[in-house]
Amino acid sequence: MNSRWDFLEWLGLDASAAVLIRLDDPEDLARVSAVSRSWRKYVVANGFAKRLCLRISPDVPNFSRIAEVSSVSKTAEVGCSAAAEWESLEREHRVYLYLSHCLGSSKCERNCIYQAINASSTDNYPDESIENTLEPSEMMGRRPSYWSSSGQRDPSMPESLTYKLVAGLCIVDEIKMKPFRAFFQYDHPIYSAKAVRFRMGYSRSELGIRSSTDQQSALVEKYHWTYTSPEFPMVQENVLQSFKLPKPVICLGGILRIELLGRVQKQAIDDLYYICVCYVQVLGRPLSPVLDLNVCESADSLAVTYFPDARNSTLPVTTVEEDAKDSSSWQSLATRFRHLGAIRWNQVILSTLLRPIQFSDDDCDADSDDNDDDYGDLEEEQQDLCRA
Repeated sequence: MNSRWDFLEWLGLDASAAVLIRLDDPEDLARVSAVSRSWRKYVVANGFAKRLCLRISPDVPNFSRIAEVSSVSKTAEVGCSAAAEWESLEREHRVYLYLSHCLGSSKCERNCIYQAINASSTDNYPDESIENTLEPSEMMGRRPSYWSSSGQRDPSMPESLTYKLVAGLCIVDEIKMKPFRAFFQYDHPIYSAKAVRFRMGYSRSELGIRSSTDQQSALVEKYHWTYTSPEFPMVQENVLQSFKLPKPVICLGGILRIELLGRVQKQAIDDLYYICVCYVQVLGRPLSPVLDLNVCESADSLAVTYFPDARNSTLPVTTVEEDAKDSSSWQSLATRFRHLGAIRWNQVILSTLLRPIQFSDDDCDADSDDNDDDYGDLEEEQQDLCRA
């Protein structure tokens, strides 16, 4: 106990992995990776940040390439493949740690709709166009504001509304919709759908990908959907109805489609079924300008660019950074380890982990640079997490 030793080496790499993989808070993982160079190397090399991100949201893709654009150049040595590979692992670690924090955080939720793209049909364009669904009020001037589908004799005929979000990468948590009540018709009927379903993805046309010459196939191939939600029943009420996704979802490409499944209300004047919506809201948070998505023309390869300088420096640093500088943060981390139940922790191990590290005069100089680099890594990752 009088000599220093590496906790990971003492416990063993396999047992350490069994513990670290059970961490469910990206802030804890950032602290672990800042203990020393050997701990950071172990966390980064084993991709614990990516594993954590996939546990939070299994729909997170495996990005084919991660680039970083920063005012601080971090170039690997020329001709050194090992250094280049390590830089790639470091970038992956930072990006997935940032995504993990954003997926687990509910702050900064806002309406993420940028513009309406199109509707599958419109009864009376432009008076009843999809553009009206962007206005929360049911009246614009002296006219009712809503979108209306065309009339159909078959009540099972679906409709769809397609929107572009404010960024190519957005975390979507909840969609809200308000069916329209025709107060100017007898008995004030409400033209809701029976159920709704949501798709998210990207536009193939923006990639320069040629669609099929067949018109029907071209419509199908115009978008590539990376996520499809379960069906949610819609109530025939003139209220803003909330449809919360099972888990927060990263919209890859910034395109969201609302599928309106089934019709419940006929219009008396023509005996046809309609669906009418007066307001749509998509709650979430854009990941730009910190992250930007690039889709290759093959549409099978997703690349992301990370801009660490784009983080909002005006936001106050939260207690994460303060806790990391305080010994109580390690006590909190050890408590999390203790409750994992995967390993029976020895009191000697815990006391060694939590006690202040004592350096001899001989190794103070040798380790000073190491500690500075480790604290710099922690500070950088904490800024990623705190300013998300």
